[in-house]
Amino acid sequence: MKKILTAITGASGALYAKKFIEIINNFGNQQTIIISNPGKEVLKHELSSKFPENNDKIFKYIIEEWNIPNPDLITIAEVDKFNASAASGSNAADVMVVIPCTMGSAARFAQGVSTNLIERAFDVMLKEKKKVIIVPRETPLNQIHLENLLKLSRLGVDIIPAMPAFYQKPASISNLADFLVGRVLEHLGINHSLYKKWNGSK
Repeated sequence: MKKILTAITGASGALYAKKFIEIINNFGNQQTIIISNPGKEVLKHELSSKFPENNDKIFKYIIEEWNIPNPDLITIAEVDKFNASAASGSNAADVMVVIPCTMGSAARFAQGVSTNLIERAFDVMLKEKKKVIIVPRETPLNQIHLENLLKLSRLGVDIIPAMPAFYQKPASISNLADFLVGRVLEHLGINHSLYKKWNGSK
């Protein structure tokens, strides 16, 4: 069982976060979820207008409305609470996934700025030499974006841009999200059947 920290920032791509949370839970991994305030707004806009803002209500909503067979494995942490376990290296997760990741978050990650628990947890993961994956979602990218992503890559961060492929002939938006989430799972060493892997041109 992996101890996974899932962070959701305010970039478009809420479906990626939902699918990742569901699949990690279905695989029986312990998961702490931190959602930025803009992230909550995006979840509400892109997934459901009923998505709540209060963390207790978020937990209830997720376990009732999403595919969460193991609710006891999920914890919701307050984004503004720096006394959470994710803020300390003595209780760091095995891996952190920021899905989706705004360019603003990437910039603060690259500079070591901690204005909320997501950014503090990222800083902790780096100093503890733990695995970190970010899923940036922005287009087009300017030079500042690229420089920040390059710096993060040089620091050992896995960067998996929200760039779904089409060789698997996706039939829906959900299939596109499956591909992206599947790529994240592969970098976590988790086998899956979310999409048909490329096996050469027929």
